[in-house]
Amino acid sequence: MKHRLDNRRLPLLWRTVFLLTVFVIISQVIIYAWVQRSVSGHFEQMDSEILTHAAFNLRRSINNVDAQTKSAAASKSQSLTSTNHLHSSQRDYDLKTVIANKNGALLSSDPTSFANDLPSDFSLPQLWQVYRDQQFTVEIKNRNYRAIIIEHQELLALIVLPIDVHHHYLIHFNRQLSMILFAITLLLVSVAAFSVYWGFAPLATIVQKMKRINPERLDERITVSDMPLELRSLAQSYNSMMVKLESNFESLSRFSDNIAHELRTPIATLSTQTQVMLNKPRDGNEYIEQLHHQHDTLEQLSAMINNMLLLAKTQKGLSESQIGNVNTERLMTKLVDYYEMLAEDREITFEKSGEFVTVVGDEGLLQRLFANLLSNAIYYAASASTITVSATIITSGIGLDGSKEEALAAKQRLLKIVLTNRLDKPLEQSEAEKLFERFYRHDKTSSQHSGTGLGLSIVRAIAHAHKGKVNIAIKDEYYFEVTVELLLA
Repeated sequence: MKHRLDNRRLPLLWRTVFLLTVFVIISQVIIYAWVQRSVSGHFEQMDSEILTHAAFNLRRSINNVDAQTKSAAASKSQSLTSTNHLHSSQRDYDLKTVIANKNGALLSSDPTSFANDLPSDFSLPQLWQVYRDQQFTVEIKNRNYRAIIIEHQELLALIVLPIDVHHHYLIHFNRQLSMILFAITLLLVSVAAFSVYWGFAPLATIVQKMKRINPERLDERITVSDMPLELRSLAQSYNSMMVKLESNFESLSRFSDNIAHELRTPIATLSTQTQVMLNKPRDGNEYIEQLHHQHDTLEQLSAMINNMLLLAKTQKGLSESQIGNVNTERLMTKLVDYYEMLAEDREITFEKSGEFVTVVGDEGLLQRLFANLLSNAIYYAASASTITVSATIITSGIGLDGSKEEALAAKQRLLKIVLTNRLDKPLEQSEAEKLFERFYRHDKTSSQHSGTGLGLSIVRAIAHAHKGKVNIAIKDEYYFEVTVELLLA
């Protein structure tokens, strides 16, 4: 396993070239074997046809001798010795023949000197017993021949065709074919390497863009139309990532600025009050009164810090230990009973309807979510109005975050809770959307709305941590409607 190829350490360019090289080499080996086999088969077929034709001519020649000669076997042997065994056209192939009787005695050979090349233990009858009209290869005096033996009455005839020329030709042909295939392989690999390099060249644009990323240049984008078709999806994904990164960075910057601004005012107040009290001696009642003011300021700071910690906690999502079944009927009943007492002074009533069923989540966080919504509804509701809380079960087949990026394999059932209250002043939808921003307060002049501006930000963070969603809608400018969707247990 230590010697296993690690793809992460091998550049993509060279991996592609390596695979193309292997493919080209395998293809060339297959082509080489096929061509060599084809040429060898062509030569074997040609040699076979020459030998077959030569055997036919030899039989016809012997038959002519039989027809013209009526003498004894000795006279026939003398006639065969003086007769050319092969047709003149066959001598162009350097064919050689040997005629012997069935006892193995040589009667004639063509050419005559060929008989001297035969080995001392050469026996034509033994070869006839083995091959019998079948073509075979034989080596005679360090030369390779393709041979056939034919039988005619008491005679055996050996016909051989030299094939050394074919062997030399095949060796030369294989050498040239190997060189040609090697050159083609080099050419194809070079073209493949250049093509891959040229195809990956646009990636250098993305690399350069990434190198230039810094907090001051988050607006860098890739021109998708300049990219090849294969890389346009990558360029679009990169641009989408940069849009999200820029948005999150701006949000973080605003959050940091808001934190600094929100913390600076109470800390400056505490510092000023402390310096004033230390300027001269004062009686005990003044110290006690000042301590009460400082205590209120410290409680405001503590609430702000706790809210920011809760935001940071919920943004990471819920752990397995936090997830459980939450009875929304019991939870909403408890919260409505509590806030009804707070709303009595302004003659605000609550009206709860629908089927509140069990959902999946953290009961403490969900209690904080609906507590923020109910308190916010009381603060913004007109006097002598009614706050309605309704629940319905719906079915959703897309992502709960509202995007259609991921279709769920199965339909999911959700609990939809809607809180509606009538406003004292008209409100635009664009203004309502800003309420989710951290530290944003719609009415900063009113003392009753002197919160930290984190209430609805916490609501949205808790909903997202539960894989749900929350929306705000303004109906007829005076009706403020908040919708929360949560997964059913």
